[in-house]
Amino acid sequence: MSGWVKIAGLGPGDEALVTPEVTAALAEATDVVGYIPYVARISERPGLTLHASDNRVEIDRSQHALQMAADGKRVVVVSSGDPGVFAMAAAVFEALENGPAEWRGLQIDVLPGITAMLAASARAGAPMGHDFCAINLSDNLKPWSLIEKRLRLAAQADFSMAFYNPRSKSRPEGFVKTLEILREECEPERLILFARAVSRADEEMRISTLAEATPDMADMQTVVIVGSSRTRVIERDGAPIVYTPRFTPDEVQG
Repeated sequence: MSGWVKIAGLGPGDEALVTPEVTAALAEATDVVGYIPYVARISERPGLTLHASDNRVEIDRSQHALQMAADGKRVVVVSSGDPGVFAMAAAVFEALENGPAEWRGLQIDVLPGITAMLAASARAGAPMGHDFCAINLSDNLKPWSLIEKRLRLAAQADFSMAFYNPRSKSRPEGFVKTLEILREECEPERLILFARAVSRADEEMRISTLAEATPDMADMQTVVIVGSSRTRVIERDGAPIVYTPRFTPDEVQG
């Protein structure tokens, strides 16, 4: 087949953080598929068709991309951040697994991008400098009971944690519950970073403690990073640095 699909990450927002590999793929593409605000980041040009769609039609979007590629189109499926982190790569492969056999012969590549989690961590310092995990707090595709279980186990294991989709207008109670669970499992001084719109003009970075954190500090444009018990702040002129040491002393090992 002459067509192909490339599943690309556009990074957290700043065009300087889009990889050269993704830029090259977009230059070759005949079609770009994705969620409305992500497709809006792609410049129009002759020979390129933009296909923007709503956020809850990932499988339909993936099927459309695969079929266009089967018809000979060069298709880029765009996500923000990295396409393999709570984004379109898994959706495309789900559609591939359950779709026509001919789709399996397509050239399909995943082009990595800089996630909001990594951009936020870099802006703050290195809060995920040791073991960490990422949890999507949205219960659209999984039950809240599973989210709660993972939150508790991650806190008990003393991971640094990055939370995606912490608080939407339709389900504000989720982050309220998250803070309650963390307060049951962690000390009040545990550091929390609220990183909103990282790398964009309206970027906001706020360092708090678990005791001081409130639900309204987060929205859907915020990545929340909760440090481990070892995470610390270096105060200095200008923005403080938050980091987690790479070692764990023997006396605190379980």
